[in-house]
Amino acid sequence: MSSKYSCIAIAVISIFSSAAVYAQEAEIRSTLADQKSVAVTIYNNNLALIKDQRKVKLTSGINTLALRDVSAQIRPETALLRSLNYATGFSTLEQNFDFDLLTPQKLLEKYVGKSVTVVKVNPSNGIETSESAQVLSANNGVVLKIGNRIETGIPGRIVYDDVPANLRDSPTLVTQINNKTAAEHLLELSYLTGGLSWKADYVAELNAKEDKIDLSGWVTLTNTSGTSYQDAKLQLVAGDVNRVPEQQVRTMAVRKTMELAADSAGMAEESLLEYHLYSLEQATTILENQTKQVALLSAANVPARKELILRGADYYYGANFGDLGQKLKVAVFVEFDNKEAAKLGMPLPKGIMRVYKKDSKGNAQFVGEDNIDHTPKNEVVRLKLGDAFDVTANKKQTDFKTLPRPAKGNSIFESAYEIVLKNAKKEAVTVTVQEPIPGDWKLLKESHPSQKSSSNSTSWKIEIPAEGKTTLTYRVQVKY
Repeated sequence: MSSKYSCIAIAVISIFSSAAVYAQEAEIRSTLADQKSVAVTIYNNNLALIKDQRKVKLTSGINTLALRDVSAQIRPETALLRSLNYATGFSTLEQNFDFDLLTPQKLLEKYVGKSVTVVKVNPSNGIETSESAQVLSANNGVVLKIGNRIETGIPGRIVYDDVPANLRDSPTLVTQINNKTAAEHLLELSYLTGGLSWKADYVAELNAKEDKIDLSGWVTLTNTSGTSYQDAKLQLVAGDVNRVPEQQVRTMAVRKTMELAADSAGMAEESLLEYHLYSLEQATTILENQTKQVALLSAANVPARKELILRGADYYYGANFGDLGQKLKVAVFVEFDNKEAAKLGMPLPKGIMRVYKKDSKGNAQFVGEDNIDHTPKNEVVRLKLGDAFDVTANKKQTDFKTLPRPAKGNSIFESAYEIVLKNAKKEAVTVTVQEPIPGDWKLLKESHPSQKSSSNSTSWKIEIPAEGKTTLTYRVQVKY
């Protein structure tokens, strides 16, 4: 072979080698159109686990894969990409999260020091003219060098040659893959992200006798992560999962618009380590900037108990106070058992429980709400609804004296109290009077039988007739 043909052959080989390298380095873009399934597991503390499966054609060798439409609040250090059908010979070499999104201002900033074309329109005849300009600055406005002059502001339309590679129109995870099998891969990208949260809300309706409730629970999902999750397999984890504080938190824009949607599908529950996992029985779509509600539970005729409580304080057992209050408020509580026998018996995620009761015309009226913590099966749910309007109390200290000290360093006090409980309702009520008593104490005298609730408290159950009153008196000795 002559040297002439050898040179041509080398040139051709060089061209094909360069083309092969380019083909390997050319970016492969994957969008939601490639997505085959997505699973979303949301935790209580603004954290979610995403498992995104996509079908993507990969070449043999080094591939640069741009996975578009991932969460804008992805934690890149948690991202894991794997091939489900060609696991052997597939490895990730490098990954970069591009969250610098394309905007007119960002595009202008990327062209500082570069040339652009400025197009102007003559307002009198509509003729367009164009000039080459160099972008000198894009900080708090734009500074352009056009020919031999410097101009500020934008004198016309700016035309750019191209979009810089590090500007994306949507959040993108760019990975460099070493792949042995040139084929269509089923890839699974899993990662943790912020911007997805959920909370439980409950609605309870008391019956006329106030001894049963109808209970329904809803899960409210909020998605501000920067992307949508179409036909997602949704799971929710209830419990307090420990997280290591991040050294640096990337700030993201707050989305303001929200949309309300309802879903009638129920949720299945199971244990997960020391937490509880709730799985939606059918796929659901969680759109970006959307608030969505799905049904959690429903139970009817759950036995309930209402209790009126007047709780005291411990400060007045060691000094002379006299009048302790007039028209004191009596707190209203409702409680029920989270048991199968009570037509419940599933772990209840923490949330707000709102209670309603129908009036004489059959209209449901709001009567109070309270927060409940994560409540396991077979525990009691107790709600404070507010203070009673028609049941009040007057309390005073009727006697106080200091007794001789039995030993050095000890003090003994004896005091007496009168509590007048009034009921303006047309039916009798029962009020539980709870008194926290400090130190080493003993009751010397009482008008109604008491029950020692704990080492430092006692209580009385006092019946008050309709539109009447009942007086509780007691005397106590306290040693400090």
